[in-house]
Amino acid sequence: MTSTWDDSRRAFTDAAEWFVGTAALVVDRWDRPGLGEWDVRALVGHTSRSLLTVETYLARPAETVEVPSTTDYYRTTRAIAAGPDVAARGRDAGAALGTDPAAAVAEIAARVTRLVGTRDAGELLTTIVGGMRLGDYLPTRTFELTVHTADLARALAVPLDVPALPAAQALAVVADLAVAGGLAGPLLLAATGRPGLPEGFSVL
Repeated sequence: MTSTWDDSRRAFTDAAEWFVGTAALVVDRWDRPGLGEWDVRALVGHTSRSLLTVETYLARPAETVEVPSTTDYYRTTRAIAAGPDVAARGRDAGAALGTDPAAAVAEIAARVTRLVGTRDAGELLTTIVGGMRLGDYLPTRTFELTVHTADLARALAVPLDVPALPAAQALAVVADLAVAGGLAGPLLLAATGRPGLPEGFSVL
């Protein structure tokens, strides 16, 4: 799937707004199980990093492109994402949201989406794995916001009302990763009602 820069920014903004709206539903359930070893606060904290890293990385301009695509970003960060530090960073990010996490999430989302609205797709930023174009990095953040807000909605037992543009972009990332990883066959079969996916299946 191809999309314009305006579409990509809108998808990011819609995903951020869905995250903010879902976090507002937590109320007093921050200690409830969230995802894996995370409680809801840690899951929300981890998800908030999908916004905060955009801000952090834009403050570190890159000189060259070292990671040329969204798919390459996920393939390059695979080992990092599986590392033990991810869980701790989620808990730390959750704690950093303070006494009113939902309000903190809303403030972060408003600030970062405004920032993205002032930038161009070709701008270079320095990610954890090297220089990237913002236009290639932002879909990774939309993907993370969308998937983890879905995790949060499931933890809170509220409907999975994924907004259309983030859903389309996240599914496009899944499709690209499946093709690149030779996993398109089982994913296509499962998505069209054939027998289920193998245990532990993931395109990430």
